[in-house]
Amino acid sequence: MRRREFIGGAGASLAAPAIARAQSPWPDRPIRLVVPWAPGGVNDAAARPWAETVRATLGTVTIDNIGGAGGVVGATAAARASPDGYTLLLGGGATHIVNPVALARIGYDPLRDFDAAAILSISGVAIALHPSLGISTLKDFIAYAKANPGKLSYGTPGVGSTAHMAGEMFKFLTGTQDIVHVAYRGGGPALNDLIGGQITIAALNTTGQILQLAETGKIVLLCVSTPRRLSSLPDLPTGEEAGVPGFVAMNFAGIFAPAKTPPARLAKIAEATRAAMQEPAYLKILAAAGFEASTDTTPEKATRFVTEEIARWTPVIKAIGFRLE
Repeated sequence: MRRREFIGGAGASLAAPAIARAQSPWPDRPIRLVVPWAPGGVNDAAARPWAETVRATLGTVTIDNIGGAGGVVGATAAARASPDGYTLLLGGGATHIVNPVALARIGYDPLRDFDAAAILSISGVAIALHPSLGISTLKDFIAYAKANPGKLSYGTPGVGSTAHMAGEMFKFLTGTQDIVHVAYRGGGPALNDLIGGQITIAALNTTGQILQLAETGKIVLLCVSTPRRLSSLPDLPTGEEAGVPGFVAMNFAGIFAPAKTPPARLAKIAEATRAAMQEPAYLKILAAAGFEASTDTTPEKATRFVTEEIARWTPVIKAIGFRLE
C-alpha cells in the first residue's frame, strides 16, 4: 500500500466514529424533567401527563422532583445542568416570575439562563370561602372584609406562590390590606383547613379538586384570576367581571431547557409538545386538573409570554412591597 493511501485510509477510519457520534439520533437515553416542587402537587398534574404523551417522540422522560425554597433549588439545578437537551425544567409563575423579581439573590436568570420550549397550560387562582360565611359574591366579600378590619386572615399554598401573589394583589386592588396572610406547606393542607373550617378564606390554585369541591358545595368560589373564564367551570366569573379591574394573576406550566441547548433539540421538544397538545386524552387530563391548554405554543410565543409576565408583575410586586429573603 502506498503511504498516501495508508494515511488517507487511516484518517477516514478515525473520522468515522466522530461522524457517527455527531449524527447519532437524539435522544438516545432518558430525558430528565426537573419539577422544582414536592411530588403530588398541582405541577405534577401537568408534568407527568406531558412526559407520558411525548414518549412516542422523545422516549422515556423521568420526573425528578427537587423541592425547596419555593422552586429556587430545582430551577437552579436545571439552569446549571449541561445544555444537551437531557435535562429540562417544568417552570411556572414562581420559578420564572415571582422568585426572580422578589428575591434579592437568586442562582439563575429566567430569560438569560433558560431557553423556552413551550407553555403547556395556564391556570388561575380562586378566591375561596368556607360556606359558613354565607357569602356568595365578590362584592359582598369585599364589603365584609372592610367591615371587619384586622379580624380576617387567608390561607395559601406558601410564601411566594402564585396564589400568595394573587391574594396580595387582590388586597392591594380592593383596599383590604389588613387581611393577614397564613402560609401553608402546600395547597393540600390549606385546602383541608378550609374544608374543615379552621380557616374561612383562602387563595388557591384552580385544580380539579378545587372545582369538584365547589360543585358539591363544600367550598364557595367567588372568582378566578384568569383573563377569561375557565372552560371547566364556565359559570365562575373572572375577578375583573366580578368587579375588581386588573385582578389578573396567572400561573402557568412550561417546558424550559438550559440556555444554549442545541436549537435542533429544542425544536424537537417543542414539536413533540405541539403534537401532545393535539391529543384529546391529554387535553382532557389538563381540563380535569383545572388547566387551560396552550394549544398553539411555540418557543417564540413561550419566550414572549414569560417576558411579558415579568414586565407585568414587576411593578405590582414592588408596589405591594413584597420581598423574599
